[in-house]
Amino acid sequence: MKKTVLYDVHLALGAKMISFAGYDMPVEYTGINSEHMAVRNAAGIFDVSHMGEFWVKGPKALEFLQKVTSNDVNRLKPGQAQYSCFPNGKGGVVDDLLVYHYSNEKYMLVVNSANIDKDWNWCQLQNTMGAEIENASDNISLIAVQGPKSASILQKLTSVNLTDIPFYSFITGNFAGVDNVIISNTGYTGSGGFELFMYNEEAVKIWNAILEAGGNEGIMPAGLGARDTLRLEMGYCLYGNDMDDNTSPLEAGLGWITKFVDNKPFIDRDFLENQKAEGIARRLTGIVMEEKGIPRNSYSIVDENGSLIGRVTSGTMSPVLKQGIGLGYINKEFAVDGKPVFIVIRNKQLKARVKRPPFI
Repeated sequence: MKKTVLYDVHLALGAKMISFAGYDMPVEYTGINSEHMAVRNAAGIFDVSHMGEFWVKGPKALEFLQKVTSNDVNRLKPGQAQYSCFPNGKGGVVDDLLVYHYSNEKYMLVVNSANIDKDWNWCQLQNTMGAEIENASDNISLIAVQGPKSASILQKLTSVNLTDIPFYSFITGNFAGVDNVIISNTGYTGSGGFELFMYNEEAVKIWNAILEAGGNEGIMPAGLGARDTLRLEMGYCLYGNDMDDNTSPLEAGLGWITKFVDNKPFIDRDFLENQKAEGIARRLTGIVMEEKGIPRNSYSIVDENGSLIGRVTSGTMSPVLKQGIGLGYINKEFAVDGKPVFIVIRNKQLKARVKRPPFI
């Protein structure tokens, strides 16, 4: 089992640790709900150093990325990032990822921890043009600070003007006395915030500095449990649950990152263009319970006659709404905002309705 360099810090903070994607990771500290609400109302700090980072460099970098990703990397300027995915050549998705345009002929890819080896092998296989690629995942730590007070807390630790970093943009600068920290205005919570990339040896210093700077503003360490409930309230996908090798980007509602532009012959382009023209039979959508219950992964979604129309992929009890919410693939004709559906929980059909995310 791998450990991030912040493992001992988590234990000292009383974290409950679990196995996740081959890492021993904190699932909660004081409780999922309290950590969730801290992010919604103030700030939370997450160790997400288990995520993977690949560098893509050289004169063939853009050509390579235009081939392997669905979004249009050519639109990125240095200092900008974009959400994208790796189509798998069979109509599905290898992984979803973020692409950072670091400088001319230099990009960073941030991939899911469970897929680091899979993604790396895929990139090597597809690198027929000879781009320079490097798996830096074991050398980089990643700390996310999310919530409405995150900017005011982090501003105490850097001379970089955080208001100068637009959404999905980043700056490299000094943070907490450490040079060459990537400060990125991105996140996975819907409450605003930043993600900080640094070398492993600097992670403990930066984590402790952030906790101290936010001590009077309500910052709390938050684990994977709150990360999941936060992303679900926004309807953000989790690879392995809400998309995988058997779901297309269009079915997953990711048509907005699937760009059929000139000079971008990306993997699965012809298949996805045809799928867009012909229409999809199912799509990922949100579900809100109208009776007491939580929609869980693999639960059946049925119509009023009990006929199967879909399955739940992710679900939780929303700490903000105090209602069960979830994501699931539903037959196209039922994937309409407000449409009544039923979730089968313990052989009972409980009332729910389709809700286009975000839920809050």
